[in-house]
Amino acid sequence: MRIKNIVFDLGGVVLDLDQGKTLRSFKRLGSDLDEINHEDSVFIDYELGKITEEFFLQSLFTYLKGNASREQIKDAWNAMLLDLPKERIELLRQLKKHYRLFLLSNTNHTHIEEVYRAHGKEIFNELFEIQFLSFEMGSRKPMLACYEQVLVQAEIKANETVFIDDSRINIKGAAQAGLHTILAHEPIGKWLGAELKKLEVAPQN
Repeated sequence: MRIKNIVFDLGGVVLDLDQGKTLRSFKRLGSDLDEINHEDSVFIDYELGKITEEFFLQSLFTYLKGNASREQIKDAWNAMLLDLPKERIELLRQLKKHYRLFLLSNTNHTHIEEVYRAHGKEIFNELFEIQFLSFEMGSRKPMLACYEQVLVQAEIKANETVFIDDSRINIKGAAQAGLHTILAHEPIGKWLGAELKKLEVAPQN
């Protein structure tokens, strides 16, 4: 067995993420987003591309009881999105010399547009063959169909592919789809090479 492909999560793995910043931003606007059920259909539907950005922002406006502007709400929602360090970009460039790289993210139109604005869409196009974004796919992790869609569209085999995510639930879903998995305990760094070496093990005779 040899790993040929790596599928990366975006937030918390490739991109630095602090969801607490969004929660604190909404508190400053007068609403405790932490008390809202994040499995509420509006959040799930937005990640699945079932509702528009305008509908989503209007829903948050309703949570805030109309006490914030559209731009304040959008800025607060994007506050969690942080840095893409140069050394991480270089690591991915080095990995690309040996593996096919893909991105798989539960995300939404607002967040991905901010990521592209802040860091440049071209860098993601350079690093990843395909960017699988839940709101474009109509499917999200940890749904089995989400991982299967990646395998089919990328034309890759599960047993030759490793999936890296910072969520245990998403890791479990990927494992059920037959992918090798690595649970990220922090954004990718020195530990990744060691984890990949563990997987590059020839099958026993």
